[in-house]
Amino acid sequence: METNCDTLPTGRQLELRRGRVRAVVTEVGATLRALEVDGLAVVAGFPLDGMPDSSRGQVLIPFPNRVDRGRYAFHGRTLELPLDEPDRANAFHGLVRWLNWAPLSRTASRLVMGLVLHAREGYPFVLALRVAYTLTPAGLRVRQTVRNLGAAPAPYGAGFHPYLTVGTPRIDQAVLKLPARTYLLVNTRLIPTGRASVAATPLDFREPRPIGATVMDTGFTDLERGPDGLARVELAAPDSGPKVTVLLDGAYGFLQVFTGDGLPDPAARRRAIAVEPYTCAPNAFNNGLGLRVLAPGESFSSVWEIDASP
Repeated sequence: METNCDTLPTGRQLELRRGRVRAVVTEVGATLRALEVDGLAVVAGFPLDGMPDSSRGQVLIPFPNRVDRGRYAFHGRTLELPLDEPDRANAFHGLVRWLNWAPLSRTASRLVMGLVLHAREGYPFVLALRVAYTLTPAGLRVRQTVRNLGAAPAPYGAGFHPYLTVGTPRIDQAVLKLPARTYLLVNTRLIPTGRASVAATPLDFREPRPIGATVMDTGFTDLERGPDGLARVELAAPDSGPKVTVLLDGAYGFLQVFTGDGLPDPAARRRAIAVEPYTCAPNAFNNGLGLRVLAPGESFSSVWEIDASP
């Protein structure tokens, strides 16, 4: 099913269904606007006639999070990106969030969105991008794929920005398990300055516990993984209520977790928690942490998943 309305802020609305699972992806940004399992929203999205405020459900390519003052050096060139986080003077969350993506293939339960990101000021590279959304019996699998179409190497990172909910009025009551040994220290502009162990800090959620009053807009790394190579972030309602798991393949070495305390709308604060899979760290164009340098013609893929199994 497709809502084809050019007057909607996010363009065409592409709906997927499989059994008890429903998702909606928008033309603008290939954004995940909705994900429901058994009628319960597990992603806190935005209305049909709204915009993805605070990056809800957006695709963060070719860099997630921030580039310090938008400036970086690459292969002997000094480049400068637009400062779209003006209050902190940073480039923010990539270059594709507000572009029109095209559906390249589609079935009732699978959608592949595509975009050619052409060269521009601050990022003079050409990338072919694909994001495949595939419904599973209990959720959604997301595969991003990039190929460098240009004649020169290109710096690259990918991230996604879902806000998760398990039906609690606030996230304070929800139980979080976050398999990260290390968090990123940042300056006042949220640019990483180092890293530290989560041990003996309020950021240690390696054993599941209620989020409580913990405030996070925090990067994590050194993720613990299962025998299958996957890292698992779990969010559960109390008293055996709904549970959502985010699964990350080995390409996702970083997470950003945001409790929503700084959202512009006070009514939206701490209503959902953003669990953001990143293939690289914030400011990776400068610090190189997890940064991919794609040779001409080189491709790279990564997979993450949301699962709401009982």
